[in-house]
Amino acid sequence: MIVSKVGEEFADGQSRHDFSAAHTRLSVERSLQRLETDFIDLVLVHSDGNDLAILNDSEVYATLAELKRQGKIRGFGFSGKTVEGGLKALEQGDCAMVTYNLNEQNEKPVIDYAAAHGKAILVKKALASGHVCLNPGVDPVRASFELLFEHPGVASAIVGTINPLHLAHNVATVAQVLRRN
Repeated sequence: MIVSKVGEEFADGQSRHDFSAAHTRLSVERSLQRLETDFIDLVLVHSDGNDLAILNDSEVYATLAELKRQGKIRGFGFSGKTVEGGLKALEQGDCAMVTYNLNEQNEKPVIDYAAAHGKAILVKKALASGHVCLNPGVDPVRASFELLFEHPGVASAIVGTINPLHLAHNVATVAQVLRRN
């Protein structure tokens, strides 16, 4: 599955956000070209933290809906910062990316809504950026994956790693957790 984002640009080490129709189209077309593909499976809007303003006052979601109708993308959603933004994003979009882990569970209502309405959830910061501390003898990776994948609204999780050994452990652990669920 190919997932890309729109809404944020980096130039000269500086980040700027642009949620206009023209920039959204440009960003998707550029991704299609760079990825050498005819379509992208999922495009997410990268929020600057003003979730409701982006969804209510910009052209980004309407433009993504049009690109979906044209077959250039198969789905679209929102990588936001607030419960209100996540819920609003799922009303019209296919997916929301939320922060959900053992340390942060404020966006659980978005996951609940997604499960009830047949929408997808991608979890970011699934392992709390490596800052989960549990009792001795408790594997924080296993506990994290159990929390995530026991919820029927969670479709996938984005998990970073710093070395191949961690990657192998993460893959083996999530496979065990998914087999149990």
